[in-house]
Amino acid sequence: MASASLLKISPVLDKSEWVKGQTIRQPSVSLVRCHSVAPSALSVRAGSYADELVKTAKTVASPGRGILAMDESNATCGKRLASIGLENTEANRQAYRTLLVTVPGLGECISGAILFEETLYQSTTDGRKIVDVLVEQNIVPGIKVDKGLVPLAGSNDESWCQGLDGLASRSAAYYQQGARFAKWRTVVSIPNGPSALAVKEAAWGLARYAAISQDNGLVPIVEPEILLDGEHGIDRNFEVAQKVWAEVFFYLAENNVMFEGILLKPSMVTPGAECKDKATPEQVAEYTLKLLQRRVPPAVPGIMFLSGGQSEVEATLNLNAMNQAPNPWHVSFSYARALQNTCLKTWGGRPENVKAAQDALLVRAKANSFAQLGKYTGEGESHEATKGIDSNLSLADSEDGNYSMPIELSTPTTGLTKPEKCKST
Repeated sequence: MASASLLKISPVLDKSEWVKGQTIRQPSVSLVRCHSVAPSALSVRAGSYADELVKTAKTVASPGRGILAMDESNATCGKRLASIGLENTEANRQAYRTLLVTVPGLGECISGAILFEETLYQSTTDGRKIVDVLVEQNIVPGIKVDKGLVPLAGSNDESWCQGLDGLASRSAAYYQQGARFAKWRTVVSIPNGPSALAVKEAAWGLARYAAISQDNGLVPIVEPEILLDGEHGIDRNFEVAQKVWAEVFFYLAENNVMFEGILLKPSMVTPGAECKDKATPEQVAEYTLKLLQRRVPPAVPGIMFLSGGQSEVEATLNLNAMNQAPNPWHVSFSYARALQNTCLKTWGGRPENVKAAQDALLVRAKANSFAQLGKYTGEGESHEATKGIDSNLSLADSEDGNYSMPIELSTPTTGLTKPEKCKST
């Protein structure tokens, strides 16, 4: 018969105690006698892929490198192409994606690339498999696996992310095609609440996706995005993010997700897009790092921030500010618009502009590489790189790039404290 032991019960907060301004009651601590639990019952499960998952996560979270998010759906990619006067055809999507993955030296600054399903199975314009081109550049291929946001019934006009049905079989197929990590994006809106229902739905969906991904050999990128829409200040964003992240990691643990084999892709803690009180990079870093310290286990190898509605330069400056002192995680980037915007506009769909567009992408990749190392200054940036999201378009679509902005076709510069070459791995 198993020996008995005394265990201290940890206080648990009821979800109703999240209401803003409400005093949190502290449950009394008591002692109970229970039987010891076999160690195996407390272990997380990542199937036969555990070692590979850890290795993949560490590769993506390698010094001086981050993720290129190029997983725009065909519809969203069409909107990006329309902004430069191109028709949404497979040939045009292929041409743009070929431009992105064939940038010489991109792998020195980019460790992973998130792809849309079409792209995972696509070839470049010269017939090479895009997955193979990435691997040759030492870039880990990833795949967007969620099926997008839909209205959440019973909520305050909020959304939930669909895509769990059939995810296991799809993930197995993506692994066979060469993908080694996955992405699932869900969002929380501050102006619309957020309601406890929306927060729980977001957290539970992310946790189920993460468990299924690990079981099929894919490192899950967990992306609980706090939308920038609204007039709220930075303190309100911090408050909501604490609640959301607490739920996310609670349900990740409940679903036996191995933290060493995941990557977190959160929003930075900033004021709302319509807030009159703007935050400096130092303030953004202070609030965001405090949030990480309170909510993220050190076992998580990489924090790959999304750019949201920030301009290219703003996203880089904020990342740089967070890397001015050591922390337990690899604090880096997983940017779409903040890497691609100037590149796309420079290209304009014209073959003669491919080289200039690739140079523009490499400039942004190098800038963020140095920001990951805490060595970016922001000096000498182009005017285009300082522009933010078009205010006429929703920030809910910002990471997928559902908007267009004008550009001055000037030659960008790096704004780096050290010239040219990114840190190799």
